[in-house]
Amino acid sequence: MDEDRKAYLGTGWSFPPAFDKKGKRVRMVSAEDDICQSLQILLSTSLGERVMQPTYGCNLQDLLFESLTPTVASSIKELVRTAILYFEPRIRLNQLDLSLDQQLRGVVNITVDYTVISTNSRFNYVYPFYLQEGSGSLLPVSSGVPTVPGQFAL
Repeated sequence: MDEDRKAYLGTGWSFPPAFDKKGKRVRMVSAEDDICQSLQILLSTSLGERVMQPTYGCNLQDLLFESLTPTVASSIKELVRTAILYFEPRIRLNQLDLSLDQQLRGVVNITVDYTVISTNSRFNYVYPFYLQEGSGSLLPVSSGVPTVPGQFAL
């Protein structure tokens, strides 16, 4: 791997944290993998949850149990867009899309299409946001009432 690219894009602990087979060192990730895992951490962190960084995070948890109305969809996009703008300077956000998971009710897939600034390479990341928290098991999607064109109430 090109050392300049690795140096700019960074190296960090893997997420979730893992150790090598001997258990003496933390497994590390670099470059695009580090960005992807950074997005995972950013979108799953609530504001105030990170020690010494009270403004870090996305606060998607505030929208748990909400139906996917146009207002809620707009709120999700704005929360994600703002978090990426302030806390992931290595990328430029190209597009942000929301779609219902066709297999599982209560899951909205947030697709982040971005460009790594230093390499001008495009990537995408899909974050599954669970609108219905609870038992950990999800039910198959049943027919719903349209609320947003092409999408259904959860």
